[in-house]
Amino acid sequence: MASPEAFDVVVEQIADQWGGQTDVMFENDPYDLPDTPTEFLYVEIFGDFFDQASLGAEPREDNLWREAGQVYFHVMTPNGTGSRQARVLAKQIVNLFRGQDIGAVTFRDASIGAGDPGRTFANYYAMTATVNFERDE
Repeated sequence: MASPEAFDVVVEQIADQWGGQTDVMFENDPYDLPDTPTEFLYVEIFGDFFDQASLGAEPREDNLWREAGQVYFHVMTPNGTGSRQARVLAKQIVNLFRGQDIGAVTFRDASIGAGDPGRTFANYYAMTATVNFERDE
């Protein structure tokens, strides 16, 4: 799991910039799927580790620590409608983050469908876009 600080930056950026284009669901949030499938984002935020990025401070906790992680944007579209609209939405969401310094978080490279190019879940197709990030404390 990512730190609360990284999580909050992602949540706030989506709230400020996504503009209600689709519904957005975060991990373990309640969400009632509509009777007729429609587009939405399912967002997962992972922090890989806190790595010591500086040396010499006493106590050791006063050194610079770096959190690295990923934001997974699972773009959900109705099953059987092709992947183009999912790719359009995936590009739009990663463009809100890639190459941006937002608060204390630096968002780096992004990919669409890297390693897992789309999957079908019941009435939905999922295209996953990933953005890597770093945060120092």
